[in-house]
Parts: sequence; C-alpha cells; structure tokens
Amino acid sequence: MRMPLMASPRIVEGIFAAINKPKSISSAQVLRDIQHAFNQSEIFKPWLEVERNKRNLESSTQQRRRRNKRLQVKIGHGGTLDPMATGVLIVGVGKGTKQLQDFLGCTKTYEATVLFGAATDTYDVLGKVVSKAPYNHVDRNTAEKALFQFRGSIEQRPPLYSALRMDGKRLYEYAREGKEVPREIAARPVTTESLEIREWLPSGSHGYKWPDAEIDEGEKRVAENLVSPPEAAEGDAVRKYLLSTPGPQQGKKRTRQSEDDDAAPSSGTPPGKRQERSNDARSSSVIQDRSVPDDELPESDKGPGVNTSKSAETPTLSHGPPAARLSMTVTSGFYVRSLCHDLGQAVDSLGMMCDLVRTRQGDFELGRNVIEYDVFSESEDVWGPQVSQTLNGWQKSLDEKSVTST
Repeated sequence: MRMPLMASPRIVEGIFAAINKPKSISSAQVLRDIQHAFNQSEIFKPWLEVERNKRNLESSTQQRRRRNKRLQVKIGHGGTLDPMATGVLIVGVGKGTKQLQDFLGCTKTYEATVLFGAATDTYDVLGKVVSKAPYNHVDRNTAEKALFQFRGSIEQRPPLYSALRMDGKRLYEYAREGKEVPREIAARPVTTESLEIREWLPSGSHGYKWPDAEIDEGEKRVAENLVSPPEAAEGDAVRKYLLSTPGPQQGKKRTRQSEDDDAAPSSGTPPGKRQERSNDARSSSVIQDRSVPDDELPESDKGPGVNTSKSAETPTLSHGPPAARLSMTVTSGFYVRSLCHDLGQAVDSLGMMCDLVRTRQGDFELGRNVIEYDVFSESEDVWGPQVSQTLNGWQKSLDEKSVTST
C-alpha cells in the first residue's frame, strides 16, 4: 500500500510590507533586526530549508566561498532612509528583493521641517555649522514665494554627505576622509509634483536649534573648494553683514550613515522645465560665515551665562530662528536635505533640515498599510499573521498579473 504524499511546506517570500522606521536607527539596522526575527520563525523555516538544500548541491568551490557565511533569510529594502528620518521603509524577502527596484522609481511623499538662519555640511542638524545668516526678515509669505521655484521639473545638487559615487567612491567617503572631490558635484534633474508649507513656526514657538559644532579649518578648505558661496544681490540683507570665518570646534566629531536618507538613485531624466532658476537657489554649500546680530542668535549661541544643559533631542525654547513644516511629493533622486538648504538661500538666509518623515512610497502609506517596527520585538504570534497576510497578498497579485498577461 502506497503511503500518501505529504504536502510540501509553502515557501513564503515577496514584498511583505512597509515598516514604519523609527528615528535614530539606520535602515540597515532595521533590516538586521527583522532578519534576526525571521531566521528563528516558523514562517520562514521552509524557505531556509530550500536554501540549505541548494547550497548542499553547489560545487566544492562555491561551498568554500560560502563557508563563513551564515544561512539567513534574504531581505532588502526599496529605498533607504537616513537615521534621523522616520516613516515608510518597504521591505522584501527572498524573490521579493528582486522586485524592490520597482519602488526606487516611484513617487514618495515627505513631511520635513526646515530651520532657517544657518547651514551645515550635511544640510541637516546632524552636521556641523559652516555658516550663519540673518533670519528676522524671513516670514511665511517670503517662504511661500520662494517655494515656487522648487516646484515642477528642476535641477538639484545632491549633498556632499550622500551615497552617490564619483570615480567609484561614495561622496560621503571623500567628506569623512577630509579629501576634496575630484570635481564639482553636478546638479541632477528631479521633479517636485507638489510642495506646500503645512505649518509656519515663528521664532520662539518651537524647540529646534542649530548644532553647536562648527567645521574646523581642514573641513572648511574641502568645502570651499567644492562650491563657492552664492553671490548676494546688491543691497540685500546678507550683504549688510561682514563675512567672518568660523573657528575650529572642540569635542566629539559627528558621523553620518553611509546611505542616502531621502533619495534613491535617479532612474530617469525628467525634462528640465525650470532649469534657469538662479544660482542662489541651486548652490549646494555656503562656506563663509555671515556674522549675525546677537539678538538674532539662539540663546545657546550667545555665550556664557545661558543655561544650555538640555540635550539636542529636547532643546530649550528660545527667540531663535523661524522654521517651517513642509509637505512634498517628489520623484526618485530627490534630496529633501538639498531642498531645505536651497530654500534657506532662496529667502536670503540659510537653512537646514531638522526633521523628516516619509509618509508614502508607492502604494504604502503611514496609517494605512504599514507595520510598526516595534512589533518585531514581540513573539511571532504577534507579527506572524501580519507578515503572512501581506506576503500572501503579494503572491496573489503576481498570480493575477500572470493570468492577465497570458
């Protein structure tokens, strides 16, 4: 009597979900944490078993190459986020990692906060201050008018602290090593489908502040040779102040993750509809320090006698610079940090990004179909049903597309 054949365990893989990435953790670390949970799960045991059998059939040469590589669930993401950013991080497993490229080219929606009055080498509050400028003249109306030049098809210069390559080397590697880039970073065509101010934060109404650290002389030389500061228009507010050089700073040197926080490699060349916009709005770095009256500086920058005991995470309210919360939908290759930096110059001041949330990427949107990162610290009984449901849905959509195309 023949024994009935046992049904083979189903191999579960695909685009399983989008994760709500928390702040202060890299996209790579999010993947490692999820991968650790998957390696020990019942859901992915069949996948790991199939991969183990494949490896056993490999040639001795291939097996020697893998001898130090632990068998783990294959996992990847569809567009990285900077450690300071939060929001939608699309994750694929197994064969689903091959589909992640499709998400690099889709539109993304962000909410970001720009803080006026200073610029940093990284274009955000994680960097070092390279310049300061007046900001009392900056109001919502001024910023609204400046936003017009950043809508539609534009040319945007990526930050030096980015994962783009030049002559086979990441740009951030040149910056970390204190080396000059071989040539000026070229502006790239991107498209802004929508861009609005969601909320205006007047001086003294928020807790954002500039970083305490400033670039040292070595870093300053690298930045100066990268891009010259934009020319101030005759009679404008900036020209009223003398230029001075920020001195070297003591203390801990900041580091930045080797990833593109807010951009994926551009997959196309959108038409340059408004590429004639001024150099002021397109320049990528400002090196000279524009001396600012003491009454325009945040309390923490006014010298001794001011309580600065609170950390950067919970800054003290001050009568410092204004800020604005922006909402935008953009195409692949767009750097939100560059927008904040360029907007500061466009309003005859300076700016840096101090907060970033990716609220949507493709069909994944916060509050609708995104899994919270913290759930993976729980048992498989908690996150397992969500992962299985999304993977099964992904496979079903592929099957339907296959039937339609035949």
